[in-house]
Amino acid sequence: MRVLVVEDDPELGPAIAGGLRAGGFAVDCARLREEADLKVSVNSYDCVVADRGLPDGDVLAVVRTWRGAGRTVPVLVLTALGAVEDRVSGFEHGADDYLVKPFAMAELVARVRALCRRERHPRPPTLTVADLTLDVPSHRVRRGGVLLAFTAKEFAVLEALMVRAGEAVTRTELLESCWDEMSDPASNVVDVVIRHLRRKLGPPDPIESLRGVGYRLRAA
Repeated sequence: MRVLVVEDDPELGPAIAGGLRAGGFAVDCARLREEADLKVSVNSYDCVVADRGLPDGDVLAVVRTWRGAGRTVPVLVLTALGAVEDRVSGFEHGADDYLVKPFAMAELVARVRALCRRERHPRPPTLTVADLTLDVPSHRVRRGGVLLAFTAKEFAVLEALMVRAGEAVTRTELLESCWDEMSDPASNVVDVVIRHLRRKLGPPDPIESLRGVGYRLRAA
């Protein structure tokens, strides 16, 4: 899942991005409303986490523009303004959630994960394909009942494949959903993660390679 963090604070922005990456998200960053608007127009995000007060104005103005243009990406607004009328204003402008500073990183990650599940392709908290079970909230994967250990990136790629079990998933789609904008599309990072997944999942190999296309997780 890919998230855009819009925060101009030089310490808080990287901290939020780091916390979300540790939670298994691919994260892009922006510091201004204009930059955020451009990124949302050219990339597909599962969620936007945005500070309300940015150097170039209130982020709710651009959220309202997105909603008017039909963009449904969930938006979680961060703010120091905790009054009821401020939260109500946020929801009226199209925000989906509101978190008052200071906040616990674990709560932010949980709220972002919940918003991502509500987006275009709602995802249940637990995915099951054949003998594979993936528990999203706890980040646990079992095969045949045996608990397996995966990195955050491996978990994200496996989740993307399980959501579309039986379908071809291109390398580009995996890059766009599991990596951020700094990833080189010409690199072999997807293939490397797939190799690690296959090794950890063990035989029989549940992942099919589709020459010139990408990969497919066997549905049975």
